[in-house]
Amino acid sequence: MAGDTLLLDYGSGGKAAHRLIGELFLKHFDNPVLRTLDDAARLELTGPLAMSTDSYVVDPLFFPGGDIGTLAVHGTVNDVAMLGARPRYLSCGFILEEGLDMEVLERIVASMGNAAREAGVCIVTGDTKVVPRGMADKVFINTTGIGEIIADPSPSGHSARPGDAVIVSGTMGDHGLTILSHREGLNFSADVRSDSAALNGLTERLLLEVGDIHVLRDPTRGGLATTLNEIAGQSGVVVRIAERDIPVRDAVREGCSFLGLDPLYLANEGKLICILPQEKADAALAVLRQSPLGADAARIGTVLAADGAGPGRAGQVILETPMGGHRLLSMLEGEQLPRIC
Repeated sequence: MAGDTLLLDYGSGGKAAHRLIGELFLKHFDNPVLRTLDDAARLELTGPLAMSTDSYVVDPLFFPGGDIGTLAVHGTVNDVAMLGARPRYLSCGFILEEGLDMEVLERIVASMGNAAREAGVCIVTGDTKVVPRGMADKVFINTTGIGEIIADPSPSGHSARPGDAVIVSGTMGDHGLTILSHREGLNFSADVRSDSAALNGLTERLLLEVGDIHVLRDPTRGGLATTLNEIAGQSGVVVRIAERDIPVRDAVREGCSFLGLDPLYLANEGKLICILPQEKADAALAVLRQSPLGADAARIGTVLAADGAGPGRAGQVILETPMGGHRLLSMLEGEQLPRIC
């Protein structure tokens, strides 16, 4: 299909649509379930399930460290994994703009297929719609994921307990600054790359080898600060973190300083927050650091009771500054960086 551009015919359901499915999507997503090409996928699953859906409208489509296709796989795989589940299957829906270069579309679909295979999931059903020029921005993708829950009880934002340790699996803000700098053509002293990655391998090891994981979350839109506020509110606790312990790459820190941004509010697409009993923190860090995806893992704080005896009220996040002072980290207000995922 090289050299072609997308026509409205490809969304008609007729011969052109069947060619698109057979020569593009089936070519890169092929697996026994999808190959039947029925109206729905027949799946083999047992026990309690986790399910998540997300839509991806990132601009630009391609960026250092990934593209909209890998992001659509990684984002949904990670959301399912954070509930203590083993992701198994994905669906995908494409909204495509007439006139899109077919080589661009194939590049996206190919990387999406590779990302799914690397994550150990199958894309088993999907849909394609083609809209007239000017009615979309090249490519939008929706993915829905489903997986088998392997943790009992499942990690939840409601389960943080006073005394728990707060751990992050790596550096903060990489994805958000990468998208912004690539979109605006900005060059910093060192290259920045998206951290987009599937984390289900890491979460499964944490669940099976460490256990008693109270909370797993991926700090995507709104970054670390917003996600910790969500957890603190859900659990009715205070989260206290130390700024000096939060890993941030020098290039990201410098870029944020130049642009007036806070890396704690920038999106991450290959990092997780793990909250668990403090006596298990060292074991969790050891597991994370055995993987390239967790090489920069760090303990950054503690969960406190919201009983009035200490600083903060239920739902608040307190940041200890390098000078020893404290300030509240509030939830992100408004849209800091649009079209980030």
